[in-house]
Amino acid sequence: MIKQLCIFGVGLIGGSLAMALRNAGKCEQVIGCSRNAEHLKQAQELGVIDEYTTDPVEAVRDADVIFLSVPLGAMQPILESIKDHIPEHAIITDGGSAKGCVKQAAINAFGDIPARFVLGHPIAGREKSGVSAAIDDLYQQRKVILTPVESVNGLNATDPEALATITKMWQSTGATVELLGVEEHDQILAATSHLPHILAFELVSTLSNSAVSNNVFNYAAGGFQDFTRIASSDPVMWRDICLENKDAILGMLGEFEDRLTTLKKHMVENNSDAILQSFGDAKAARDKAVIK
Repeated sequence: MIKQLCIFGVGLIGGSLAMALRNAGKCEQVIGCSRNAEHLKQAQELGVIDEYTTDPVEAVRDADVIFLSVPLGAMQPILESIKDHIPEHAIITDGGSAKGCVKQAAINAFGDIPARFVLGHPIAGREKSGVSAAIDDLYQQRKVILTPVESVNGLNATDPEALATITKMWQSTGATVELLGVEEHDQILAATSHLPHILAFELVSTLSNSAVSNNVFNYAAGGFQDFTRIASSDPVMWRDICLENKDAILGMLGEFEDRLTTLKKHMVENNSDAILQSFGDAKAARDKAVIK
C-alpha cells in the first residue's frame, strides 16, 4: 500500500496511474504537482488527485512514491528542485519514453543515481493527452519496462526493495513488468515507438503542405487514419524524445532511409519481383509477430 503518491505532471500517464492504483486499493492519497494550477484543479475536480500544489518541495514532503510523468526535458529541473527535500524512505520513479537521458538527469542533479530511483517506462498511451484523457484501465494487459541500474563506475545500484515495490505498483494496475538495460531499452523503443511516431508526424506534415493539401484529408481512407492516429500525440513530449534519444533514433532513421532509397530504385527500374519480395517479407514478419 502506498500511503502517499506524488505525481509530477498529472496528465494521461500520471493520471491513469493514480486512477488504476485507487481502483486497486493500493494508494491512500495522491498529490499532484505542476506549474499549471488550472490543470491541477481540473485533475482534482475529476477525482484523479486528492490535493495539489505548484511547489515541488511541498509536493514531496510526505511522499512514499514520487512519479515523474513530465516531458524528458523537464526531468532534471524537477530533480534539482526536490533533491534536498525527498524523504529518506521515498522511492522515485518515472514514466519517460527514453531512459538514458533520465539516468543522466539524475546524475546531473544528485551527483549520482539515488539507489531508490527506479527508472521505468509504461508501454501504454493514447493519442489524446491531458488528465481528461486518463482512464483507469490504461495499463491493463500492457507492458511496463523497468531498467534497474547496476553499480558501474562507482554509481549506486538500484535498491532491490525499491525495485520490488515499483514492480508491485505496476502489477497492481494490471500491467506486466519486464526488466531491460537502459541502452537496450532506448534502442528497442527507438525502433518500435519513436520511429513510428516520427513517421506519422512527418507524413501528416508532408501532406498538409503538399499541392493537394486542400483535398487530401477529405479522401483519407482507414489506412491513413490508422497510420496517422499517433500524430495527434503531444508535440512537446515527442520533441523531447527526438532530442533526448537522438543517437538511437538517428540510427533507425538511417536504416529506414536506406530501405526507402532501395524501394525507389526498384520502382524506377520497374523491378516488380524485388518490390513484391520486400512487401511479402514485411507482411510475413508482422503476421508472425501478431502485433495487436
